[in-house]
Amino acid sequence: IKARINWFILDIASSSQTYPGITESTEEYKYVERLIPPSSVPTPPKHDQYPTPSGWRPPAAVPPPLPYMVRRSRMHNVPVYSDITHGNRKMTIVRKIEGDIWALEKDLKDFLTKSSGTTPLMQVNEVNMSIRIKGSFDKDLKSWLLEKGF
Repeated sequence: IKARINWFILDIASSSQTYPGITESTEEYKYVERLIPPSSVPTPPKHDQYPTPSGWRPPAAVPPPLPYMVRRSRMHNVPVYSDITHGNRKMTIVRKIEGDIWALEKDLKDFLTKSSGTTPLMQVNEVNMSIRIKGSFDKDLKSWLLEKGF
């Protein structure tokens, strides 16, 4: 093995070829640029009327004077999600809550009691700043939060 290594070293040393170096081509970079994903989500364009055909509405220009705030997701949507666990247990999750999460829980409980007739079970997670609600209320909560101005 030692003889092979010495032979390899001698072969490299005796070669008179030099490395040509790196050449940069800026012409072809335009083809690479279109493959790179954008670093941020662009702001949505202004529309003539709201809601748009998809049902999307922008948040109010001035946030509502409430002790809590529900921020939009990075895709500019209201962060209310439905979740199905254990095969058929439906849950609704409200995320991205800032401020007094307990005041939001009270307001949600009042709204859902009036709209459904029963008081739904809720779980407040202060660490994640989210609220889990037993039942499928995602459409009702999205429209309620949009009416509030979030």
